Amino acid sequence: MSARRLRQVLIALSLLAYALLEQYSNTRGAPRALGALLAVTPLVVAMGLVAVRAAGAARAARAALALAGLLLACALVLPALWVRLEQQYARLYLLQQCGVYLTLAALFGRTLLPHATPLCTQWALRVHGALDAQARRYTRQVTLAWTLFFLAVVGTDIALFATVARSAWSLFANFLVLPLAALLFAAEYRLRLRRLPSMPRASLAQMLSAYLAAPRGTRRS
Repeated sequence: MSARRLRQVLIALSLLAYALLEQYSNTRGAPRALGALLAVTPLVVAMGLVAVRAAGAARAARAALALAGLLLACALVLPALWVRLEQQYARLYLLQQCGVYLTLAALFGRTLLPHATPLCTQWALRVHGALDAQARRYTRQVTLAWTLFFLAVVGTDIALFATVARSAWSLFANFLVLPLAALLFAAEYRLRLRRLPSMPRASLAQMLSAYLAAPRGTRRS
């Protein structure tokens, strides 16, 4: 197994372990300290990545100083907030999840604005080179569908949090959203075969690779 593949497997296993622990923390009788720790960990990791990026990846001393400053801030702030975090960690889970899905909705939705190229159209253009009017309309509709999907996930997440047991809400948030996204992608693929039979087939991995490999300056047309 290559180092890259091993890293991908370890990341996937880490995310799965985190989801399982988060699910457990939302069951009755789970230690509140575990829930608080799991809730703040993504925030601390995200702030650490931002601090390192801001310091400059080529400047190890500045990056180390930024991380030390972050750890010091956490050591000063978290103890004072810990009791509140233990009481409200589920809300912090909710805020993080909604933040991620709203960001994805904005990522797709902002490309539907006038004079912007829909995100799915951008991907298709980089894979196929050119699109006819029908394909452009279709990829715009797909971009809208993904925008609405992520907004629907946010709405469902909030509704379940407010109305059902924490364990049931956590089950949806941690283990059902990804299968639903896969189902939407599969349904879209089958619809694409019917609506655009002449378009050459491309996998999601190919489309994402083409998009990520494109220079930033060319991501709008």
